[in-house]
Amino acid sequence: MNNRNYSIAIDGPSASGKSTIAKKVSQRLNIEYIDTGAMYRAITYKVLSNNIDPLDVQSVTDLLKTTEIDFIDNSIYLDGTIVDNEIRENVVSNNVSYIAKIKEVRDKLVKLQQFMSRTKSIIMDGRDIGTVVLPNADYKFFVTASVKERANRRYQELLDRGEKLISLDSIIADIIRRDEIDSNREIGPLRQSEDSYVLDTTSKSIEESVNYIITIVTGGN
Repeated sequence: MNNRNYSIAIDGPSASGKSTIAKKVSQRLNIEYIDTGAMYRAITYKVLSNNIDPLDVQSVTDLLKTTEIDFIDNSIYLDGTIVDNEIRENVVSNNVSYIAKIKEVRDKLVKLQQFMSRTKSIIMDGRDIGTVVLPNADYKFFVTASVKERANRRYQELLDRGEKLISLDSIIADIIRRDEIDSNREIGPLRQSEDSYVLDTTSKSIEESVNYIITIVTGGN
């Protein structure tokens, strides 16, 4: 790699492993990791905390006007408070797709994400990074996995956090529903860009996936 700033875009469906992979790639390459999904989760968490219906677009838009999001030392801040754990609750996962398809939400966060990418080398993951947010990214990857594998990962993740009132069948249903919403929303739908590398993580370890991306980005060096 030369000394110029560069960008890596990673897209893919829920629980495909893209966030974990992106975070490890950022550590190996010593570049900034921007978790765009966490940004949408933060807004969703605030909406739910204020007892606002995620389908009430006007109320969500009004709340957005007094919302600030930032990343500091790999933690996400919502209105000045770290919410790393709160935004990973299952109730947030089940509602974030409704928030993410609201135009005003996407407009605000896309502008913020693009600003972050202009000043330093970054790796950014989400649903529409390579197609909408960073269409001219230097490297693009589409990370995916089977629905069963993704559901198993989410199930184990929730168990590890101590959540008890969950079932694998319900998580499979939630993932299928989220895929449908994310792929068919009018604004910034989940799409694989034509110039992206496809990384199926179903039968790959995190380390294998990370090495795959780093090899392409560094040219094997």
